[in-house]
Amino acid sequence: MTRQSPVNRILLLLKTEGPQATATLAAALGITGEAARQQLSRMAEDGLVVSVGEGAAGRGRPRQLWHLTAAGHNQFPDGHAALTTTLLSTLVAQLGAGALDAVIAAREAETLARYRAELAGAPDLAERVRRLAAIRSAEGYMADSWMLGDGSWLLVENHCPICAAATACAGFCRSELETFRAVLGAQVERTEHIPNGARRCAYRVVGS
Repeated sequence: MTRQSPVNRILLLLKTEGPQATATLAAALGITGEAARQQLSRMAEDGLVVSVGEGAAGRGRPRQLWHLTAAGHNQFPDGHAALTTTLLSTLVAQLGAGALDAVIAAREAETLARYRAELAGAPDLAERVRRLAAIRSAEGYMADSWMLGDGSWLLVENHCPICAAATACAGFCRSELETFRAVLGAQVERTEHIPNGARRCAYRVVGS
């Protein structure tokens, strides 16, 4: 998707930053609140976004935050989702679950070797995390990373271009988690997971 149009800019903001208020989106786009409301209303009519009331403290009115709908999320590429799911089902039906395990293992080995080559020379964990986020972004995961208050790192992926495959077979996600642990040489815990209903995948990284 391109980023130039107001629709695509709003979709990208909601995808990477999570639910947002109208005023926040207006400020980010450099337009008036009324213009933002009109744009969001049109997007809601198209089924791309929905306004949800968030609980307010005390007697105040709930804040209205805009969320992406399933159709909104589908504006971002998912690696030919239907075809992927069909191919995986056919593979298991024709060759058995062991064949799928072999495919996942081969993919993990190739990915591990490539990531290790690209992270070679990184002087510390911080640089390895930053480089891994850049690699994953280049692969379509819209990744970012930052240090937390306790000195650990958070690696987030706002999009999953293989979501259909990951949903159909949890082995892909397990494989990626093990790959992260290996290339970072650190403890890595997945704290948010798109296939489980989260809006993103997030990983807490702690030095060994």
